[in-house]
Amino acid sequence: MNFKLLLAIALPVVSFSQENKFAQLDQLLPTPNEYRNAAGAPGHSYYQQKADYKVKVELNDAEQKITGEETITYTNNSPDALSYLWIQLDQNVRAKNSDSKLISIDRMEDFKSLDAIQRKMFDFDGGFKIQSVTSTSGRDLKYAINKTMLRIDLDKPLTSNSSISFSIKWWFNINDRSKVGGRGGYEYFEEEDNYLYTIAQWFPRMCVYNDVEGWQNKQFLGRGEFTLPFGDYDVSITVPSDHIVGSTGVLQNANNVLTSEQRNRLKKAANSDSPVLIVTQEEAEKAEKKKEKGLKTWNFKAKNVRDFAFVSSRKFMWDAQGVKIGDKNVMAMSYYPKEGNPLWERYSTKLVVHTLKVYSKYTVDYPYPVAISVHSDRIGMEYPMICFNGGRPNADGTYSIRTKYGMWGVIIHEVGHNFFPMIINSDERQWTWMDEGLNTFVQYLTEQEWERGYPSRRGPAYLITDYMRGNKDYISPIMTNSESIWQFGNNSYGKPATALNILRETIMGRELFDYAFKVYCERWKFKHPTPADFFRTMEDASAVDLDWFWRAWFYTTDHVDISLDAVNWFEINSENPVAELAKDKRKDNNKQEFIGDIRNRESIKETVNERDSNIDDHYAKKDKFKATEEEIEAYEALKTKLSEEDLALLNSGKQFYELELSNKGGIPMPVILKFTFEDGSNEVIHIPAEIWRRQEKNISKVFIFDQKVSSVLLDPFLETADTDVNNNSWPHEQAPTKFELFKSEQQFHH
Repeated sequence: MNFKLLLAIALPVVSFSQENKFAQLDQLLPTPNEYRNAAGAPGHSYYQQKADYKVKVELNDAEQKITGEETITYTNNSPDALSYLWIQLDQNVRAKNSDSKLISIDRMEDFKSLDAIQRKMFDFDGGFKIQSVTSTSGRDLKYAINKTMLRIDLDKPLTSNSSISFSIKWWFNINDRSKVGGRGGYEYFEEEDNYLYTIAQWFPRMCVYNDVEGWQNKQFLGRGEFTLPFGDYDVSITVPSDHIVGSTGVLQNANNVLTSEQRNRLKKAANSDSPVLIVTQEEAEKAEKKKEKGLKTWNFKAKNVRDFAFVSSRKFMWDAQGVKIGDKNVMAMSYYPKEGNPLWERYSTKLVVHTLKVYSKYTVDYPYPVAISVHSDRIGMEYPMICFNGGRPNADGTYSIRTKYGMWGVIIHEVGHNFFPMIINSDERQWTWMDEGLNTFVQYLTEQEWERGYPSRRGPAYLITDYMRGNKDYISPIMTNSESIWQFGNNSYGKPATALNILRETIMGRELFDYAFKVYCERWKFKHPTPADFFRTMEDASAVDLDWFWRAWFYTTDHVDISLDAVNWFEINSENPVAELAKDKRKDNNKQEFIGDIRNRESIKETVNERDSNIDDHYAKKDKFKATEEEIEAYEALKTKLSEEDLALLNSGKQFYELELSNKGGIPMPVILKFTFEDGSNEVIHIPAEIWRRQEKNISKVFIFDQKVSSVLLDPFLETADTDVNNNSWPHEQAPTKFELFKSEQQFHH
């Protein structure tokens, strides 16, 4: 096909509407100020409050009850005078009149087993029982409880740069997680009449007060997790004398609660390159059976943490290993009952060590002295320096590969939460994705360094496509409050983790992304970042305009579906009549034949001009593929007018391919094309997403090659989360769908 090169192309004028993905994001983000600047960093007047705790708590193993008293010292570093203080009472989510119970949606299909009915009817007296709120001198303070929040009304406002101390006494019944659920609670081992306690959200805790929302006192409904100020903790935990306690912080009184042998093992573990047992399985099994009477008090201190959790059981084995992070030696430790073996003694602490190393590489050096993984069936939950993790073998010690990978993944994920949000302290009550999504992304990086080809559930772009092409009635934008999200796991874990992976691999490149991501982590460690701080920092530290990406991936439910609609092939007309007619002849010889012509060769034995020699004249005898003298003379005349460069271009044999593409899903993405040529070689071309900035629906692009293209493949490395790969190839290739011949029959038998 002949064509002429056009040097000027008229483009349509497009107005940038509110919906245009390439409109700047400023209108959706809060205005920068002295607290949070336009670069995404803490501003020159940034402040945050401090809450220090001195706590005494007793775990009643006979009644499964917690009784405690605390003194909170709250420092107001804000410029504001505070006339009241807000405190979280998260245990109240399990109170009988809890909003969480009232607003839960039930269907009869949820009650198709006796167990389900029993769980629904289980009567549990949950929630904090507040006994007193007093000044440190013992004077009663005025307070009011609104469901999961407690307000203390101050006699006079707490002025800027001043502190107040007050005390609270309380108790609550510990929940049985198998019947009530919950992030903390207990597991009962009926055969031996023992308990394993994972205690969290166990004390009244200060709310965050900041420049973004004032008091962050959104009610706790169960899903939106915990946003807390940093502070120092001094906690004394009284438990049965044969219990082993693991906790946030550093043990202060090892001489009182550990044997000399256990203390020696701890010293050895600090310099060991493999886990050392502090409490052996034999010792734990002996404690399970003997059940000593009496109590012991364990004392732990922790500096600059936002929360505190602990575990306690006579069933615990305990191992530990030192790991060098920066200039610190961190104790990586695991606590687990015999039911966790052989998986836990083999893998848990090694996974803690690995996670600390990889996360420190990509975020900030792990700053705390301890990191603990605790085994508790059917749970995964995180707190500073300690986390609770599932992954239990069968009773005979065997386990499936699914159980093993599940255990590996949950330990990496929950230990990783030390970084998001325990250090980089985002608002979980509001934005789940800021801790779960960022954490899941680094979890993916960590898994890939643990085992080559690790089957990560989230991270690679192609794993999110089923979700993104789903029914939009049941999909929320990532930028949705925690309590209002459809498909919580996909929305808050999978999609943001995938988005960051795409930024790293495809949009920004690893070097730019890793630098900017680390800048964000360093800027906001031990502080309270918002989504705007993250968005702005990633752009500020990379010089990559990502407004279109945040808008499309985080603020909409659009998906990626870029279609390769057509490939039009052109080649330059050399104007040489001999060469061009030779090409035409080759095409004529290879052209498809009309069915009538094929049959006429057989059915028409002789035509008129074959019988009558007077029919044909000299024009009919002309070879249509032979150049005339006039055509050759015209070409020779043209050559005298052209430069050597022009002649070289005319005779270069360049092949031109015009690709027509459409954005069917709504999210603009880079156009990544793999061209395969007739000789079997290939070339991959990356076109930035900005190609869609003026025409968001349809674009075309011309590519010039030295040889003919045999095929074109869009998104050849599955890096854009394209939800329909059936429109990504030329010539068209249909991805097969499995024909499930016996599927309906199998369903019937089940």
